[in-house]
Amino acid sequence: QVQFVESGGGLVQPGGSLRLSCATSRGTLDAYHIGWFRQAPGKEREGVSCISSRDGSTYYIGSVKGRFTISRDSAKNTVYLQMNSLKPEDTAVYYCAPSVCPPLVVGGTPRIFDLADFDSWGQGTQVTVSS
Repeated sequence: QVQFVESGGGLVQPGGSLRLSCATSRGTLDAYHIGWFRQAPGKEREGVSCISSRDGSTYYIGSVKGRFTISRDSAKNTVYLQMNSLKPEDTAVYYCAPSVCPPLVVGGTPRIFDLADFDSWGQGTQVTVSS
C-alpha cells in the first residue's frame, strides 16, 4: 500500500510563506495526478490544488489562486505546494493524495476530489497562520 508523507508545515505570520512537500513510501508520484487537501478544525477536508500526471497542468480553488503554486520534481519524486501571502483562514492540516485532476464541476463550482484509499493518507502537516 502506497502511503503519502507530507512535510514543511509550521507557524507563520499573515503574509508569510511556506513550502510543503509530498513524498511516497514507495513508487513514483509521476504515476498519479496529485492533489493537495486541507482540513481546518470543524470543517470538511477540501482540495485546494492539483497537478496532472498527463501534462503537468495545474489547478487551484478560487481562495488560493494567485497565492499557491503546485509543482512536481520528478528527479526528487516530490510534489510541492508553495504558499505565499498566507492568511489566517489558510490554517489547517494539509495532506497530499492522488486526486481527480482537472477538478470536477459540481453545482457550478470546480472541486478537487481525492482518489486515496483510506489507509494511504499520511499524517498531514500542520499550517498555522497567526500573528
